[in-house]
Amino acid sequence: MAPQRENAFVNAQRQFDIAADLLELGPGMRRILRVPQRELTVNFPVTMDDGQIEVFTGFRIQHNITRGPAKGGIRYHPQVDIDEVRALAMWMTWKCATVNIPYGGAKGGVIVDPKRLTITELERMTRRYTSEISLIIGPGKDIPAPDVGTTPQVMAWIMDTYSMHSGYTVPAVVTGKPINIGGSLGRNEATARGLVDILREATKTLSFDISGAKVAIQGFGNAGAICASLLSELDANIVAVSDSRGGIYNPNGLAISAVLAHKARTGSVIEFPDADHVTNEEILELPCDILIPAALENQITTTNAGRIKARIIGEAANGPTTPDADSILYDNGVFIIPDILANAGGVTVSYFEWVQGLQEFFWSEDEVNAQLDRIMVRAFQNVVRIAQERKVHMRTAAYLLAVDRVARATETRGIYP
Repeated sequence: MAPQRENAFVNAQRQFDIAADLLELGPGMRRILRVPQRELTVNFPVTMDDGQIEVFTGFRIQHNITRGPAKGGIRYHPQVDIDEVRALAMWMTWKCATVNIPYGGAKGGVIVDPKRLTITELERMTRRYTSEISLIIGPGKDIPAPDVGTTPQVMAWIMDTYSMHSGYTVPAVVTGKPINIGGSLGRNEATARGLVDILREATKTLSFDISGAKVAIQGFGNAGAICASLLSELDANIVAVSDSRGGIYNPNGLAISAVLAHKARTGSVIEFPDADHVTNEEILELPCDILIPAALENQITTTNAGRIKARIIGEAANGPTTPDADSILYDNGVFIIPDILANAGGVTVSYFEWVQGLQEFFWSEDEVNAQLDRIMVRAFQNVVRIAQERKVHMRTAAYLLAVDRVARATETRGIYP
């Protein structure tokens, strides 16, 4: 995606500072919430298929655990660095607080290109990384989940490794697992479904119909592709999609089922017939009603924010918009559904999976989706209310809601000892 390499943690702290100023948080509370609580860096050896030993660097960072166990994905990507993981952990704290589920925020990552590993190398690396971070993860402490570059199979290896160390099966140590070992129905679609639930409400708020709305999606992985399918079911018109190799655009709309089949056959959306080629940068600036950045962070910056034509931006990715770009978009009347609200469907259903695992009592997919819709719509309505009352844009409103909840919980618990 060739994102602009701004420091994600600096951006995350700036977003926090804006909310902290408006909430008039005291200096002590700011110092607590502005930095991660725990940071673990691990350098671990893995024997490759050719017998050579490679040493990988990984992280697990817990930003805050005041409101419950830490929760957050594990990212396998060659550009992972500690500040990115710090930012992602902080965003997870606010995300969980925005939708009011009892978790704190964490994130993990390994500096690796998983596409360059064989399946056996990927498994050995995952199991060794799990052993290294097992000091701080656990069903009551910190519950990992999939993120960029990781899958339900990776979660299965993590669960198995942790369980082997424990001497018994511990399904609740991770979420996003395969269904046959304790995963939740609806989890795979949850991030996309939660965003679509909110987009449905947002179009009502802005008094236009989602049916017929033109949608552009940057990033056609799990979240982006499922968003496209679900929005198509609501008769939205998907005009552009992209993946890491490039994008396709047809102003009259794309047949999403055909695009999915093309990608499954060729490995990319590019060269799809009856569509023009566009770059990942160009797709953000296409004429559309709804823009969904579903790739990596720092995609919308001061460089391109003024050229964005969408009425609504729904951030399926984490941190796709920089703080300075936010101001430009707000001044231009763009309605932003911020990441800590827009993509919170994934962690919400991860919470449902965790609860089901602890209780060993599983829900139907209809029950999962109904509860997800209830939580997402309530959170959206709360954020819209704060935005209107405080006369701020939606990201600041979401931060006001989330930071206030975490600060109040911290005050209630007090400072130990």
